[in-house]
Amino acid sequence: MSRINEIRNFLEDYSGVYPDNEDTDIFKDMGVVGDDFHEMIKKYAKQYQLDMTDYLWYFHTDEEGQSIGGVFYKAPYQKVQRIPVTPKMLAYFIEIKKWKIDYPKHEIPKSRPDLLINKIIVFSFFIGVLIWLAYKFFV
Repeated sequence: MSRINEIRNFLEDYSGVYPDNEDTDIFKDMGVVGDDFHEMIKKYAKQYQLDMTDYLWYFHTDEEGQSIGGVFYKAPYQKVQRIPVTPKMLAYFIEIKKWKIDYPKHEIPKSRPDLLINKIIVFSFFIGVLIWLAYKFFV
């Protein structure tokens, strides 16, 4: 079995969708997005023992869930142009044992203000509930 067919079978086993060809965009054409994409890449890297040091997730997929903080600050994947991942690429990376993409120059902040805002909102909500419960039962 060729490496490309091996990858196409891997992708079908993972997603239930067999890639039409070696240039199928796993995100767009197969619908492997968000957490599913992250898990697929993790399984792929482990199964084929790849060096993923240079992997930058935000060029290839998005994040799942709603983000109130995202209204004020863009997530990393919203700050760059997406680069498709294809079976052909995955087969090549197995051959060289490394994730190898020359990403364009970009600047992503080290902190995530969007996630910080989400945490503050959730924390404030729970504090509010605790205060309400304390007031309801002790006053």
